[in-house]
Amino acid sequence: MNDFPIVFDGHNDTLLRYLRDDDGFDFFARNELGHLDLPRAREGGLGGGFFAVFVPANLKPRATVNEPFTRGNPPPQRRGEPLSLEYSQRMAFAISAQLFRMERQSAGALRIARCLRDVEEDLANGVFSAIFHLEGAEPLDPELHALEIYHAAGLRSLGIVWSRSNCFAHGVPIGMHPTPDIGPGLTEEGFALVRACNELGVLIDLSHLNEAGFWDVARVSQAPLVATHSNVHALCPNARNLTDRQLDAIAASDGIVGLNFAVSFLHPEGSHDTAATHLETMVRHIDHLVERIGIDRVALGSDYDGTDIPDVLGDVSGLPKLMAALRASGYGDEELKKIAHENWLRVLRLTWKN
Repeated sequence: MNDFPIVFDGHNDTLLRYLRDDDGFDFFARNELGHLDLPRAREGGLGGGFFAVFVPANLKPRATVNEPFTRGNPPPQRRGEPLSLEYSQRMAFAISAQLFRMERQSAGALRIARCLRDVEEDLANGVFSAIFHLEGAEPLDPELHALEIYHAAGLRSLGIVWSRSNCFAHGVPIGMHPTPDIGPGLTEEGFALVRACNELGVLIDLSHLNEAGFWDVARVSQAPLVATHSNVHALCPNARNLTDRQLDAIAASDGIVGLNFAVSFLHPEGSHDTAATHLETMVRHIDHLVERIGIDRVALGSDYDGTDIPDVLGDVSGLPKLMAALRASGYGDEELKKIAHENWLRVLRLTWKN
């Protein structure tokens, strides 16, 4: 254990580990590979977070639970090319089901949070609190019938796109670019999706959305603007990062930004070298966010198991190193609590309907 506040995290791709059966992944056992499992989460002081259901291209879904996912269906696709609804739904069902299996198999150690009280109770009682998040709306039909079903099952957070287009909006390419202003904004179906999420109390994640889509959401959404796992474009000009103008809009909406641990979103030159990005670089992004949008609107959104993170952290057990670096740079205990989990609770309180 450590003397830092418990952390709630804005994004992980750990459910994808179950697609890679060759490493025998078990969330409840300590693993040597990847970033996140329950034993290492406890070592690092992580109390829960957003579990992404992300549909990767070019995988063949399982016919049975015991059959592995394999390559080759659908046909190989160019990066950013839209996925079919049939394929996306089948894959999303398979990945989502794994989260529900984890909850059932956990013997009470993990719970899917469906309301703010769930998260608060989980953090207080040492239960790992999981928010069901859809990263990219490809599994949703344009009429949004599936959204109702997902919400009834526990979906409480949704990213309109990953970094590819779908029938609702357009994503940004992942790479260095002078601006995320790439492509058109929301479609008519996208506007309907935003309104439906507002009505249901589903958090809308702006990470991966291009700038035109960002401004469309900012114009029509009644909820705080949220980027669960994005960084500062002024410090690292990756198209996935947020410009100062976008940060100003998030601040005006009383929203939040979760710091992404991806080295290519942190390093000023976009380096993918995990040894080249240090804690000071992460603190610099936090400092900029705090100065631009305020201490109440900054959190963590690691992207564990979905990206390359700095060697100095290694995996979730390294979280205390980041908290120690923030403390050493002048952040007090109350500020650390806000960054660690209180700011996420505040935004969930403003967004969720139950």
